[in-house]
Amino acid sequence: MGQIKARLGAKSYDEGRSLSSVLSEALDPPPLAVSMFEDGPPRHVVEAYFDDTEDRASIAAAIAALLPGVAAEIETVPDENWVAVSQAALPPVSAGRFVVHGSHDAARIGRRITAILIDAGEAFGTAHHATTLGCLHAIDRLTRRRNYRNVLDLGTGSGVLAVAAAQALPAARVAASDNDPIAIEVAAANARRNREGRRIGFHVAEGFRHPALRHAHAYDLVIANILANPLIALARDMRRAVRIGGDIVLSGLLVPQAAEVRAAYHAQGFALVQREDIAGWSILTLRRRS
Repeated sequence: MGQIKARLGAKSYDEGRSLSSVLSEALDPPPLAVSMFEDGPPRHVVEAYFDDTEDRASIAAAIAALLPGVAAEIETVPDENWVAVSQAALPPVSAGRFVVHGSHDAARIGRRITAILIDAGEAFGTAHHATTLGCLHAIDRLTRRRNYRNVLDLGTGSGVLAVAAAQALPAARVAASDNDPIAIEVAAANARRNREGRRIGFHVAEGFRHPALRHAHAYDLVIANILANPLIALARDMRRAVRIGGDIVLSGLLVPQAAEVRAAYHAQGFALVQREDIAGWSILTLRRRS
């Protein structure tokens, strides 16, 4: 089966990263993969791949509605391994102490303690997405200041954030959950590839709806990289799950959505510690005060 490719030009790395994030996380229909590479410099190119069963006109219209003023070339690409193609175009990403890279860069990166091997695939989560990058920044920052004992990566996707937490907190218990069984399979495989498979417990769950995740005040750090509406719906459950003084990192929300998400958690006793905005997305770090 072939694929359809949407090709967009970007004048800078930051613009390309922003386009990649929006296409990956807000486009409907969602792309199979998104890659970015230099075509210059300073120009960058972003490519989003779709199954060829999708309608080309619908893809073009969806991109135009989401990114007005950005020209997208839509074309059919030959039958090929689109995962391998997209992987080869993804450079390593540094986020604090962490370096996230694909297998094509493994020899160059080497076996650093905080190198995380994640190949683009069926589950969401590489540090090329602003939401994941911001969560890695938060994990790096928080774990330099505090020694967390019980950590949950809620909506783990590829497992990259759970792996980062396990690397940064070698004595902590780390759990990871997702409502997608395929994501859990991918995340568990990635944890094993990064030598953290025995340290992380993986669970298929919708929110906290799993026996292993229902213990009151069990966590002192929760990372939830999902979407704004599900985050708002989880606010009360988050209060029950996080002990007083515990921290949460919320991501997957667009900048205009940050105030509403923050308000929902403020009502549950969480206070803002830090906000980071990257390429149109907000990452909130909050602490349970009461």
